[in-house]
Amino acid sequence: MTGLKISPSILAADPTRLGEEIAQIAGEADWVHVDVMDNHFVPNLSFGLPVVRALCATSPLPVDCHLNIDDPDRWAVQYAQAGAGVVTFHAEAARAPVRTMRAVRAAGARAGLALCPATPLEPYEGVLAEADVLLLLTIDPGFGGQSFLDFVLPKIRRAREVIDATGADVLLQVDGGITTETIVACAEIGVDVVVAGSAVFGELDRAHAIRRLRAAAQAGKVAAGVLQETIA
Repeated sequence: MTGLKISPSILAADPTRLGEEIAQIAGEADWVHVDVMDNHFVPNLSFGLPVVRALCATSPLPVDCHLNIDDPDRWAVQYAQAGAGVVTFHAEAARAPVRTMRAVRAAGARAGLALCPATPLEPYEGVLAEADVLLLLTIDPGFGGQSFLDFVLPKIRRAREVIDATGADVLLQVDGGITTETIVACAEIGVDVVVAGSAVFGELDRAHAIRRLRAAAQAGKVAAGVLQETIA
């Protein structure tokens, strides 16, 4: 699929039916987002390496793995080796982010760097060229169903400007509180990938929910003058 990518988060899915849940989004979503949580970096415990390995072996969509964990320098490569298409870890938890991103890429995955809402972008601008994905959280990590934090919008705009100015091949991803309303602001700025949990898996018709998000994003880009209206 082209344009803005949508990566539904299975943190909001039924954990007893993950295969079925992913099958329901396979025709509409671009990636499937898996939040790995260790109950140390964030106050929640979710999926780990065995589950990710099983999902990578069966998912019809690329697995977009977000490590909400301590010591990602030790663990990130193993998620790439498990078959994840994207492995993103937190700058706040990494001791050697450049080395870890290079190791993830060498293992065959896209390497992502994540920043919590209160973490400024500026200290990491110099290493963005080492990343394939920059993930900016618009909620505090740990739990789904939270509301979008508007104060992160200037950071998202700054990230778009930095990426464009440097010409780096980096996908700008946003995660947290994505709805048909908040996706509009993201699309207007020029976000490349959005993570949506409850907005997809909280609906009975997951495929229709993704189409609604995509239509809202399209409208946002049209409003911003990024795209010409193509709908008759």
